[in-house]
Amino acid sequence: MKDKIFGVLQRVGRSFMLPIAILPVAGLLLGLGGSLTNETMLETYGLMGVMGPGTFLNAVFQVMSDAGNIVFANLPIIFAMGVAIGMTKKEKEVAALAAAIAFFIMHASIGAMIANHGGADRMLSGATASVCGITSLQMGVFGGILVGLGVAALHNKFYKIELPQVLSFFGGTRFVPIISALAYTVIGILMFYIWPVIQNGIYAVGNVVLNSGYAGTWVYGLMERLLIPFGLHHVFYLPFWQTALGGTMEVAGQMVEGAQNIFFAQLADPSTEQFAVSATRFMSGKFPLMIFGLPGAALAMYKTAKPEKKKVVAGLLMSAALTSMLTGITEPLEFTFLFVAPLLYGLHCVFAGAAYMLMHVFNVGVGMTFSGGMIDLFLFGILQGNGKTNWIWVVIVGIVYFAVYYFLFSFLIRKMDLKTPGRDDSEEVKLYRRSDVDAKKKGAADGSHAEDELSKTICQGLGGKKNISDVDCCATRLRCTVYKAELVNDNMLKGTGASGVVHKGNGVQIIYGPRVTVVKSNLEDYLETAPDEEYIGGAEAAEAEQVKETSERTVKESIIISSPITGTAADLATAPDEAFAGKMMGDGAVVTPTDSYVRAPEDGEVGFVFETGHAVGFVTDSGMNLLIHVGIDTVNLKGEGFEVLVENGQKVKKGTPLLKLDLEYLKAHAPSVVSPVLCTELEENQQVRLLKKGAVQAGEALFAVDICE
Repeated sequence: MKDKIFGVLQRVGRSFMLPIAILPVAGLLLGLGGSLTNETMLETYGLMGVMGPGTFLNAVFQVMSDAGNIVFANLPIIFAMGVAIGMTKKEKEVAALAAAIAFFIMHASIGAMIANHGGADRMLSGATASVCGITSLQMGVFGGILVGLGVAALHNKFYKIELPQVLSFFGGTRFVPIISALAYTVIGILMFYIWPVIQNGIYAVGNVVLNSGYAGTWVYGLMERLLIPFGLHHVFYLPFWQTALGGTMEVAGQMVEGAQNIFFAQLADPSTEQFAVSATRFMSGKFPLMIFGLPGAALAMYKTAKPEKKKVVAGLLMSAALTSMLTGITEPLEFTFLFVAPLLYGLHCVFAGAAYMLMHVFNVGVGMTFSGGMIDLFLFGILQGNGKTNWIWVVIVGIVYFAVYYFLFSFLIRKMDLKTPGRDDSEEVKLYRRSDVDAKKKGAADGSHAEDELSKTICQGLGGKKNISDVDCCATRLRCTVYKAELVNDNMLKGTGASGVVHKGNGVQIIYGPRVTVVKSNLEDYLETAPDEEYIGGAEAAEAEQVKETSERTVKESIIISSPITGTAADLATAPDEAFAGKMMGDGAVVTPTDSYVRAPEDGEVGFVFETGHAVGFVTDSGMNLLIHVGIDTVNLKGEGFEVLVENGQKVKKGTPLLKLDLEYLKAHAPSVVSPVLCTELEENQQVRLLKKGAVQAGEALFAVDICE
């Protein structure tokens, strides 16, 4: 149970990385744009004439500032979609759409509840906010995370659901936005009552943290580094950055929650004279570590490496140290400590807490987007001026950190003979990453899954995984692109429950009906682990299976249905309409007319004629219910091009004209004149067998309805 919870928390932490990844770009735009349009800065450096209001450069930098600011202003919905994508297993694009829908619906429901209870003026001060133009509760990023996690759970549970036939179109991935919308309508109503209580609790905890002084900052820094090996550090620091846990402050007349949000709101506010250290205390401690401390540790590992390996070690450690300094990405260095010398990582965590505390002590007001490297220090520290940020203390403390890391790590590596890179003869020289640590903990666990037999057969029918270029689906068809069309085996594919297979060059359309979304999802799952090879042995097996099936189901009677139209006959699967091709209205064949008359296919009775004249229902004397549908979407012609020659209930003989067609008009105004001829009420023991392809005369046998024992 503990491992399961731990695994879920790891996935939650990783899911935060997708929305967080956009912050450096947004921060870069806002940092440069906000700084280079700040009139105080421009006056200080004498740049008002070149970059002041009204100049071309000022306009460009103002656009950059607004472009960056819009990301931070809409982080809740970005987190809703990002977390949903990160937490879902498959069909991630559907989860993203469902999350956006659920987010809007939840806040719209809350907005309606606020209006029902007297409007925002009746709520506590600061309790409401405008969320994407909707008056709602001030839920911040927590609201987005709530939507993302909930939608992901619903998606993972229902994205393969199969509904009853009458509702099957709404099954599979199409069901996810539907259930999400319904669920978050209810959640929105509940949040109106629940969230104010949670909000007060968050404010209370935030006040405890903010009032804990330097000791609280040290604990924050220690825990943030200590949780990295478990992948839970995002779960820990994000609430401080994005919610009221990190404090609340009024900036430019707006109440802002979260340390990072406060910093960037102040960055966008030209009237800011000094950045709030109460907010940046949760960020600025990274700079001495990333830019100075870890490069000092890298130098110590280089100096203590064996002479014959120093050249190789130098290249590895230099690139890792530069990455840490410039971007703040420290995984190779930190996980190398953890993997070969956990003691060093423990000391590193203690010094991390101290770095955050020292930045707090010296009132350093430098914020960041994500990393804590030189780029962020330049944009949000140096460029803003020492008066606003006290950035110089990053350098002073950083130099001390470089020396401490270098001398302490060098001493411990030699004293304890720690096997840092270049000190172990039995292993290759390498740096370690999270995957190495996870592999060491998990061992060589086998992650194989049981094969999906249906998907395996579809894969083989398409010529094997190596022959499949891509897989997609529409309402009723599995649409695949293959490299070699000759390897596709129609009989094998039909054996998987497909009602037809359509070939268009290297495109293959397999008709499954409305359940196709589930078939597609299962096939994509199977292809992830399927052997990457071509399959060419399906023909013989399919023929043998067909012979076996035929021998097991003996045909005791066949009813012949003749063509009602002179023209070109073809398989029903070729109909240019998903409903007909998917056999949702019945099974049969299609005829493209070349003659102007539609005739009675057999002796029988006219069941009905549509008011628009485009279709006729017909019951043969043998009891077969037929639908003769002239053209595709011809109902929209409202009777133009059709002359009805019979009445409802009229008894007719085979060959009796039923309709007269204006073929020229139909060809000009209908999407297609391909005409389905369908048996609409087949029993389970009845199946259609096509008798004619190509040129066919009215009255000539078109297909047979085989009645099996």
